[in-house]
Amino acid sequence: MDLSNLHYAEGSKQSGNFRRGRGHGSGNGKTAGKGHKGQKARSGAPRPGFEGGQMPLYRRLPKRGFTNRNSKVIVGINVSVLEVFDNDAVVSVETLIEQGIVKNPRDGVKILGNGELTKKLTVQANAFSEGAKAKIEALGGKAEVI
Repeated sequence: MDLSNLHYAEGSKQSGNFRRGRGHGSGNGKTAGKGHKGQKARSGAPRPGFEGGQMPLYRRLPKRGFTNRNSKVIVGINVSVLEVFDNDAVVSVETLIEQGIVKNPRDGVKILGNGELTKKLTVQANAFSEGAKAKIEALGGKAEVI
């Protein structure tokens, strides 16, 4: 297998600029996939969500709350999970991903203080809770904010 032999899986690739309405032989001629007559067969068909003049669903339902555009999604990891690492190891976000502890670090990783820790570790994360920092440093380890 080399680069010259690579190809898409059968049926996985579809062209977005398919030429419609170019005769019977093209497989999509005559009505060009629009069926026969009706509003959707004509040009200027209604926009998505239009319900023929009836008040559309997105306007009938009340608005609730809001989404803060500046919020961050922080992944929380408990101190007890760090037991899988060897003594004197350096634990970073990359090593957490390699171990399979964190799959998607999102906007950062925070170490939380739940559970017990018995090993001296140097932990590098985006944030630490007070309890987690105390447990790591009580064993002679370091809690480094990156």
